[in-house]
Amino acid sequence: MPLNSQDYRIGAGTKLDLRKRPTGARPSHRTDRQYRDMLNAHIKELSAQQQMLYACSRYALLVIFQAMDAAGKDGAIAHVMSGINPQGCRVTSFKHPSAEELKHDFLWRTMRELPERGQIGIFNRSYYEEVLIVRVHPRILQAEGLPDELTHGHRIWRDRFRSIVDAERHLVRNGTRIVKFFLHLSKDEQRKRFLKRIETPDKNWKFSAADIAERQYWKSYMKAYEKCLSATSTAHAPWYVVPADDKLNARLIVSHILLETLEGLQLGFPRSSAARRRELRSLRKQLEK
Repeated sequence: MPLNSQDYRIGAGTKLDLRKRPTGARPSHRTDRQYRDMLNAHIKELSAQQQMLYACSRYALLVIFQAMDAAGKDGAIAHVMSGINPQGCRVTSFKHPSAEELKHDFLWRTMRELPERGQIGIFNRSYYEEVLIVRVHPRILQAEGLPDELTHGHRIWRDRFRSIVDAERHLVRNGTRIVKFFLHLSKDEQRKRFLKRIETPDKNWKFSAADIAERQYWKSYMKAYEKCLSATSTAHAPWYVVPADDKLNARLIVSHILLETLEGLQLGFPRSSAARRRELRSLRKQLEK
C-alpha cells in the first residue's frame, strides 16, 4: 500500500477526535524483507538529503516526537535516523525540568537546544509537555511559580498554545522547517509492551511503577493531546498522527514524511562561482608541483 503523508497530517484548524484516528493501519509492507528494503531505501535517501542540508547550510530541520509511554519514539528515532551523519544531527530528550529551568518561561530550556542551519534537531518530547503532562497534572504547574492571575481557568493553555504557534512561526521565518509526530498507540498495545518489558530482562530498566500509575490518566491524556494538536497544527508546522501499534509500519511512515519534507526544500550542493573555480585551479597547480 503506497504511503501518503496526507493520510496522517492534521490540517490547520481541524478539531481532532483521536477515537476516530486508528492506532493500527494497513501495512505498507508485506514481509519483513520488504520492510527492510523500504526502510533502507528511505535511510539512504535521507542521508543524501542530510548531506545537502549540511552543505548548503540554509535551512534547519526540527523534528518533534510526542507520545504515550512505550509508543516507540526511541526505536523510531534510532532506526529512521541510523544513516544520518552524527555531525549533522542531534537528539535531545527532555525529562523533568531542573530548578533553574523552572525559573524561566516554559519555552526557554527547549529553545536553547534548537538546531542551527545545516543541522537536523530531534526532540524526544519537547515544549509540548507543558500543555500535556502539565495539563493532566496541575501540581506541576503550581511548581513553576507563575503569578496566580496567569494560571486561572483555561487561560494558561490558550496562552501557551499561542506562544507555541508564534514561536514556531518565528522559527520558520528564519529558516527552520518543523515536523511534529504524535505516535498514536492504543491502551491495549501499551499494556502488551509493558508486559514484554517485565518479561525481558534486558528491558526491565525501561519499566517502573510510575508507568502503571500514568495509565490511570489515559483519557485525560487523550483529551489533552486532542486540544494540543488541534490548536498547534499549522501549515508551517504540521502535526502528523502516526498509527503506532505496528512499530515497523510507524517507522516507514515517519521516514517517508521526513524524506518528503527534505525533498520539498529542493536542496542542492552549493555551486562554485567563476572566482571560486579559478581559485581551485590555482590550488590544483600548487598541489601538482
